Parts: sequence; C-alpha cells; structure tokens
Amino acid sequence: MSFTHLSLAHWCLIAAAVLPFVAAWIAKAGAFRPRDNLAPREWAVRQGGWRARGLAAQANSFEGLPLFFAAVLAAQQLGADMARVDALALAYVLLRVVYIALYLRGLGTARSLVWVLALAVNLAIFFVAPVAR
Repeated sequence: MSFTHLSLAHWCLIAAAVLPFVAAWIAKAGAFRPRDNLAPREWAVRQGGWRARGLAAQANSFEGLPLFFAAVLAAQQLGADMARVDALALAYVLLRVVYIALYLRGLGTARSLVWVLALAVNLAIFFVAPVAR
C-alpha cells in the first residue's frame, strides 16, 4: 500500500490524533509511584503539577480533534485549494504542539493565546475557497 497519495493535511490528521497520547505519555513518564493499570483514572486524579497538566493537555487535545477532522474533511469534500488547507492544517498541529508544551510548563496565559490561535486556524480551514474549475 502506498501512502504517497495522502496530502499533508491527511498526515496532520494523523499527527493531531496522536498528540493526546503523546501528552499522556509525557505525563506518565518516570512516575515515582507505579501507575495503576487496574484503576488508571484514580491514579490520574492523584497527580499534581506538570503531570496533572499533561493529563489535562491530553483531554483538551481529544476535545479539539472533532472540529479539526471536520474542517479538513469538509475542505477536501468542497474542493478547497489543498495547498492552503495543508498549510493551515500544519499550522494547527504546530500550534497544538506548542500548546501542549506551554501547558506542561504551567504558562497559562501563553497557553490560552495559542489555544485561541489554533482555534482560529482550525475555523479558517472551513473557509478556504474552492479551487476554480
């Protein structure tokens, strides 16, 4: 199977889908107390500091996925200029990476600004003009 037919935007869908798991992996990395696989949610709520922020970044990343997927797929279905969709999708993913980093560092104001920028980029994907035929 060849993946060469996938656009950059499609690869960005995959990257965005993986980001929540990356945030969780970071939050769980090097835990002093062993994670409890029988009660992982109870373990998660006992976390504090950057671990708790990493788990919150995971939740927020999952929350943002449906709108991003809808935007990219709608743009594709409507025949939007895929070069512009690719650029916006890449910008969204990069902003989400920065968002997770800021969340982990506890920089709330900067994190919120990046969240708004990522939302604006995501919404812009819906308005990319179709290619003239």
